[in-house]
Amino acid sequence: MDRVVGMDSFWQSWLKVWCLAVGLFGVVLAGGALESTSGPIRMMLKLLKGSGEVDLDPDLRFSLGVMGPVTMGWSLTLLAAMKAANQLDREAAKHTWEMIAASAACWFVIDSYMSVRTGYWRNTIPNVFYMGAFLLPVVRTGVLKG
Repeated sequence: MDRVVGMDSFWQSWLKVWCLAVGLFGVVLAGGALESTSGPIRMMLKLLKGSGEVDLDPDLRFSLGVMGPVTMGWSLTLLAAMKAANQLDREAAKHTWEMIAASAACWFVIDSYMSVRTGYWRNTIPNVFYMGAFLLPVVRTGVLKG
């Protein structure tokens, strides 16, 4: 079987750290569901909004309580998909990496658009860095090439 070459251990480790950061962000989001653990999300929202008071009403707390675990789950799913992709033949790996990249692009485009539309445009700044940190190893290793 023709194995994927180029995704060396450095870039695999890089992407594991990237997935860990996604998961940790999910923890911060989930923490916003409860008053006792909402400090980090309050700080983040204040920084991203720039002005005004952060109101963690019950509806927002519920949303954070759902989004956090979804984000944590996405990080684990991405980690598993990346690990599996590195064990496939070139064509199957390419397709898997395309789907992984599509999931990241989907997040990036919709999250950034909604951030701008809801007045949290500053959130697009870390989004760009985050997407860049994902694309760097994907482009450098050529996993999207057949």
